[in-house]
Amino acid sequence: MNLRDLKYILAVAETRHFGRAAERCFVSQPTLSGQIKKLEDELDVVIFERTNRSVEITPVGAAILAHARLALEQVEAIEQVARAHQDPMAGPLRIGAIPTLSPYLMPLILMPLKQSYPQLRLVLSEEITDLLLGRLARHEIDAALLATSVDENEFESLPLFEEPFWLAHPVNHPFDAHPEITARDLERIELLLLADGHCLTHQVMEVCRLSERPLRGEMADLRASSLETLLQLVRAGFGCTLIPALAIRGGWMSDSGIVTRPLAALPDAYRRISLVFRKSFPRRQALEAFAAVVRDHLPNTVKPLSPTHPV
Repeated sequence: MNLRDLKYILAVAETRHFGRAAERCFVSQPTLSGQIKKLEDELDVVIFERTNRSVEITPVGAAILAHARLALEQVEAIEQVARAHQDPMAGPLRIGAIPTLSPYLMPLILMPLKQSYPQLRLVLSEEITDLLLGRLARHEIDAALLATSVDENEFESLPLFEEPFWLAHPVNHPFDAHPEITARDLERIELLLLADGHCLTHQVMEVCRLSERPLRGEMADLRASSLETLLQLVRAGFGCTLIPALAIRGGWMSDSGIVTRPLAALPDAYRRISLVFRKSFPRRQALEAFAAVVRDHLPNTVKPLSPTHPV
């Protein structure tokens, strides 16, 4: 048994397909299948039940895979410790970010990060919160930029900033006559929301107490998969929405079809962005440096948080 064999069985477990697992591991399918068969013979167990249509994990295989993940995580930790000892600010840093943040934050920090730490290679991925937390737990990424609290027993967080929500409504809307948007104004309308799975949807519902008055009719069916699509619906006159402050700097602002308004009368209408990582991650210095670059290059529409601010 060797580390290569463990990588092979994890690839098959995650893809449930020998061909795709072989592609992921950059070997031929016969090579991967043969090595897994040798491992099963060595252990005298069947890890995978193979049919022409599917690959299923046996109960004993599931137990073996759990230990295989732990073994590979420890190997990665050894490599990370060695890299951190040499230069914590060199090499890849794998950061995930939620889709309602990444397109607006990354343009602000990519060049300053490169200028400050030229040896650091940022590897970015963009997914919803649940998928990022899963990838973080599986050591597929090193940290994630999130807008929700996490399990403190498993992860640590570095506070970054508080991002207020702004109201976006079409031009020639009745809100044009309101000098200030109040909570009562928001209670009287039904807001366009992102599809389920986006943490922004739940945060907007909390701000507007939408959980107490579920959306009905046409508005319940108008759920966008991205913030850009949501804003297109606003521009087309389908309704209003709340957007994070960084998003008001997007390219869509050059179009006069949308009006954005701060919610000065709602001081609690914001989300808190943190950098979340595993407690065992050895390159904390790199994460703290990344967090400092973020805090130092924010626009005045958001509030930077001290590194010691409670998460």
